[in-house]
Amino acid sequence: MATSGIKKVQQKIFGTGVGEDVPSDSQINEGGAATGGDGSSGDAAAVNANTSSQGPGLTLIIPKPKGAPAPLPKKPTSDPSPKAIEKQGGSNDEDGDAVDGDGEDVEEAVMESVPFRQRLAAKLGTEYKGAERYRLRQDDKREKHWKRWGPYLSDRQWATVREDYSANGDAWSHFPHEHARSRAYRWGEDGIAGISDNHQRLCFGLSLWNGQDPILKERLFGVTGHQGNHGEDVKELYYYLDSTPTHSYMKFLYKYPQKRFPYEELVAENQCRDRTVSEYEILDTDAFDEDRYWDVFVEYAKDEQKPDDIYVRITSYNRGPDPATLHIIPQLWFPNTWSWPLEKPPMPSLTGSVRGKDNINTVTARHPTLGKTHLYCLPSPPPVGPTNNFDEDSGIESVDPELLFTENDTNFSRLYGGTNTSPYVKDAFHDHIIPSHQPPSKETEKEDFFTHKIRSRTASIYGGQEQETADPEQGPCTPFPPTEHYVNPEKKGTKAAAHYVFENVPGHGGCAVVRLKLTPTRIGRDPSLEDEVLFDDAIEERRQEADEFYNALVFGPISDDLKQVMRQALGGMLWTKQFYRFIQKEWLEGDPAQPPPPPERKRVRNKNWPHLHIEDILSMPDKWEYPFFAAWDTAFHCIPLAVVDPSFAKKQLDLLTREWYMKPDGQIPAYEWNFSDVNPPVHAWATFRVFKIERKLFGREDVPFLERVFQKLLLNFTWWVNRKDQGGNNVFEGGFLGLDNIGVFNRSEPLPTGGTLRQADGTAWMAFYCLNMLNMALELAKHNPVYEDIASKFFEHFIFIADAMTYREGDSEFSLWNEQDGMYYDAIDFEDGHGMQLPVRSLVGLIPLYATLVLEPAVMNRLPGFKKRVEWFLNNRSEMANRNMANMKVAGKGQRRLLALASKERLVKILEKMLDEDEFLSEHGIRSLSKKHKEQPWGMDVHGQRHEVPYWPGDSLSGMFGGNSNWRGPIWLATNFILIESLQRFYQYYGDDLQVECPTGSGYYMNLASVAEEIQHRIIHIFGRDLEGHRATNGGNSKLDYDPHFRDYVWFYEFFHADSGKGLGASHQTGWSGLVAYHILQSGVSCRLPRTPKTPRSVLHHYFDETIDPQSAVDDEPKSAYSVFSGVELNTLGDISPDAL
Repeated sequence: MATSGIKKVQQKIFGTGVGEDVPSDSQINEGGAATGGDGSSGDAAAVNANTSSQGPGLTLIIPKPKGAPAPLPKKPTSDPSPKAIEKQGGSNDEDGDAVDGDGEDVEEAVMESVPFRQRLAAKLGTEYKGAERYRLRQDDKREKHWKRWGPYLSDRQWATVREDYSANGDAWSHFPHEHARSRAYRWGEDGIAGISDNHQRLCFGLSLWNGQDPILKERLFGVTGHQGNHGEDVKELYYYLDSTPTHSYMKFLYKYPQKRFPYEELVAENQCRDRTVSEYEILDTDAFDEDRYWDVFVEYAKDEQKPDDIYVRITSYNRGPDPATLHIIPQLWFPNTWSWPLEKPPMPSLTGSVRGKDNINTVTARHPTLGKTHLYCLPSPPPVGPTNNFDEDSGIESVDPELLFTENDTNFSRLYGGTNTSPYVKDAFHDHIIPSHQPPSKETEKEDFFTHKIRSRTASIYGGQEQETADPEQGPCTPFPPTEHYVNPEKKGTKAAAHYVFENVPGHGGCAVVRLKLTPTRIGRDPSLEDEVLFDDAIEERRQEADEFYNALVFGPISDDLKQVMRQALGGMLWTKQFYRFIQKEWLEGDPAQPPPPPERKRVRNKNWPHLHIEDILSMPDKWEYPFFAAWDTAFHCIPLAVVDPSFAKKQLDLLTREWYMKPDGQIPAYEWNFSDVNPPVHAWATFRVFKIERKLFGREDVPFLERVFQKLLLNFTWWVNRKDQGGNNVFEGGFLGLDNIGVFNRSEPLPTGGTLRQADGTAWMAFYCLNMLNMALELAKHNPVYEDIASKFFEHFIFIADAMTYREGDSEFSLWNEQDGMYYDAIDFEDGHGMQLPVRSLVGLIPLYATLVLEPAVMNRLPGFKKRVEWFLNNRSEMANRNMANMKVAGKGQRRLLALASKERLVKILEKMLDEDEFLSEHGIRSLSKKHKEQPWGMDVHGQRHEVPYWPGDSLSGMFGGNSNWRGPIWLATNFILIESLQRFYQYYGDDLQVECPTGSGYYMNLASVAEEIQHRIIHIFGRDLEGHRATNGGNSKLDYDPHFRDYVWFYEFFHADSGKGLGASHQTGWSGLVAYHILQSGVSCRLPRTPKTPRSVLHHYFDETIDPQSAVDDEPKSAYSVFSGVELNTLGDISPDAL
C-alpha cells in the first residue's frame, strides 16, 4: 500500500498519520475515549489539519458522528467464518461436571444477532425507556442484582486511617507506598481500574510492567502528606472515562511511561519545594517525552441478561515512535480475612486449569459465600501496527498468558526480616517477573543503587520497634527464605495473575489487546470465548446502551464538547464508588491473632465512636486523595448522582443517618481522620433535592425515604442546637465548618484573643438547615397532617435565628451585618463585654444568601394550621419578623412569600460586591475570598503575632489543615452550587422586578435568574474548550490542550484558581466538582464558548424539579403547586421553580 493509502487508513482508525502529531480529522468516541485512542468513533471537536498543535489560533470543527468503531486486533485465522459454531460433545471440567452450557440449549447460548435494546423495545413497547433504565428498574425491584459487581476497589488503601495502627496516628508513615505490595491490608484493597463484588470478597485489577521499573505497576503512586509541598497528591495520569449506573459498561484509561517511572524524582523534587511553588507533577518530568508511553484502556461490560458475567478488555496503544514491550498482568485475588481472628475462617481458594476446546487458561475462584467464579484468560492476538496489520514474519499466532499463583499474605521476611507464614507471599509476582526485584541469594547484599536502606517503624504488622529495612522502591536487600519458586507451581493460592507479554509492539499507535471473562458460568458453549468478534460485539453493544442512556439525559442542542465533559463527570462519580469497611471497636482494640497495638493509639482519634460498623458501598470524594467518605461532600455528590441513579443517591443519604453511623446524640460522622469534626449541615438540603429530582425525572415519589431521613435529622438538628449554640442565643459559635482556612484564626481552636467567635456563616448555615427542614415538613404534611406542627416549629426557629444576626451581649447589642460595607462578618465577643467584627470579605458574608425559601400560596392554603401560625407570628412578633430578614408581609410574584435572611436592600448590597470582578466574580465562578484582599489583606496582631487573611487565588501558602486545600480565594463548585440555587429561588419571588448590574460596573442589568445562569456558564467554562482549544482547568498545559491523545479528557479537580481557572488540589474529585454535569444539563443549552452572550434566551430550559402549573399557584385547590402530574413545560425560566415544594 502506498504511503498515502497507509495514512488514510491510519487517520480513519487512529485519527493520525505516521509521524503526525495532529490528526486531520480527530474524534472522541461516545464513551469518552481519546482521538483514535482505542479506535472508537463518536462525536468530537476536531482540529483543523493546517493548525499547529502547540499554539493558539485553533479552529474548532464539530464533525458529525461517524460510523462503527474500527476493529481491534483479532488472532490470525484461516477460518473465513469465525462465528460458525460446531456442535460437539460435552467435556468435563476439573470437578467432573458435564459442560453443556449449564443445561441451556446450544441455540440459546448463541448470541442473538438483533441488539438487546431492540429486542427489549419490542418486548416493552411504549414502556421502553432504554436498556440501562430497564436494568436500574430490575435492580430497584431486586429482580436482578446488577450492582453486585462494580468499581468498588479503592485507588489507595495504603496510608489510610483504617490501616494505621501506630502510636501517634501518623498514617502516612505507618503504611507507606513502599509497603503496599508486600503487606496484606486489613480493611480494604486497592488497584488500578479495579472492580470487586459489593462485599469485596473477590477483587480484580490491572497491573503492568514496562521492562524498566523496579516494581510492577499494580497501584497508583503519589506523594504523602509529608512529602508534598501542598500535601498528598497522586502522581499518575489516569481518567475515569465512562460508566453506567449499573456498571453494565465502564471505561478507564491509564497512561503508563515506557521508561522507568520517576518515583524518586517525584518525591525528592516535591519535598524540596516550599508552598510558594507549584507542585511537581509527572508531566514536569521527562516520563512522557517523545510520547514514549502506553495508553492502556480498560473496559468492562456485563452480559445483557446475567449481572455476574463480565467481559473485560484491556487495549494498549504504543504512542511512542519505536517498538516497545509491554507486560499486561491482570490479577484476581481474595482480600486477606484469615490473618486476623484466632480461629481461621473457611479459606477461599484460587486454582488454575486449562479448559475448553481452545485450551483457555482459567482461574477458578471458590469462596464460602460468593460461590464459584471463573476468570477465563483468552489467548491474545499478536500486536498489530497502526494500520491494524500483523507482522506475518514473527511466526506468532497468539500470545498465551502464564498463570501465576501466590498467597495474599505479608512478606515479613522482606519488610521486617522475620519469618513468613507461607512460602508464597503477596509480592511474589514482582519477584517472578522482575529479576532485579528478587531477593539476593545467600543473604549477601550488594552496595549499589538497589540496596539503599530506609528507616521503618515496623517490627510487626502493627509497627513498634524501629528497624532497618530495604527501600522497596529501590529494590529489596533483606534476607528471604530460599525457595525454588516465588510463585506456587501447583497453581493454587489466594492471589492469581495472568501474565501476558507483548514484545515489540509497533510505535505510532501499535496495539495489543487482552480479553478476559469473569463469570460463574462454566465454559460450556459460550461462543464469545471462542470468537473475538462476538466478544467485542458484546462490549460494543453495552457501550451503545451507555450512549442511549446518556443521550436521553440531554435536553436541547448542547455542544458535543460539553456533552463529553458532562459524561466524564458523571462517569467519574460512578467510578468513585468504593467498598468502605471500618468497624471501630475491632480497629481500636486490635485483632486477636496479631500483637496488641500500642495503648497510646486509643487516645489518638475517634475514641468516642465505638458504635461505628460500616461495610457499605459509599461515594468517595476522590478514591486516591480522599479514599474515605466525607459527610458534607456526600451531600453534594448525591445531586448529580440522583440524575442518573436516584436509588444509589438516596441510599447514601439514608446510610449516614442510620444508627451504625450517626451517634446516639444525633451527630453525623465527618470523616475518618476525625469523625467528630463539624461540617456544614447540608444533609437536609440534599435529601429533599434528591427526592424532587427523582420525582421530576423518574415520575415517582419516595415519601418513606423522605420521612425516614427527616426523622433522623430531627436528632441531628437538636445536636446542633445543643452543642453549637451553647449560649442559647441562636448565634452559632466555634468549630470547624468545612471551610478550612477561610478565617483569620483556626476556627477549630480557642481564639488567641480570648472570647467567643460568633460565626456569620455558622449562623447562616443553621438558618439554611432550618428552612430545609421546614421545606421537608411541608412536603410530608401533604401526606400526614402531624407534620404541620413540625413545620411551624422550624418556621419559628428560623425567625429566631434571623433575629439573632443582631444579638445582645450584656447591655450591648452587636450585629453580624455591617451596614456601611454591605456585608456579613464574623464577630468576636470579648469577656469584658465588648465586641468587634472581623471585616474579611469572604464566603462567610455570602453564605447568609443560602437561607432562602419561597412559600407558594397553594401550599399555605392547603395547610391551614401552618398558615394560621405564620400569620399569628407576623402579627404578634412583627419586630422580629421585620428585622434581619426579608419582609414576609409583602407578597411577591404569584402571591408568593419569601423567607430569607437577606432583605431586598441587603441582597442588593451583597450582590454589588459579589458580582464585582475586582472582588468576588471571576471568569470562572464566585471566589471564596474577595480579590480586594490581594492589595488590602486584613489582619490583627495578637500577643506579638500577626494573624492575617491574604488573597491566595491558587494553592494554600500555609500548612493549616494539611495545606492541601485553600478557601482564601479559589473557586469551589459546592459553595457556588448552593449560591446559584439561592439566586434562582430569589428570582421566584422577585421576578423581573429586581434587576442588578452584572458584572458590577458593566452597564448590563439582568434579573437574578440570569445572574445565576451567568455564574453557571462561567463555571462550565472551567472545563469546556474555548475558541483556541484551551481548557482553563488544564492551566495552559499545551499537551493537555492540544495533544490528540489528551485533549478530549478532563480532570475534575477539588478547587480552581480564582483568576485562571486552573485545577488545583485532588485531581479526580468528581465528588463535588462533578456538579458541573448538573450545570451543563441545566443551562448548557444556552452556553456558548468562550463567553456566554448576554442576550435573551430563546431556547427551552429544562430543570430537574417540578414545573409550576400557573393555575394552582393562585387557587385553593388542595394539591401541591408543583405537581408531578402537571403537563406544563414552559419556555421561560420565570415559570420554572428551582426549589419546588
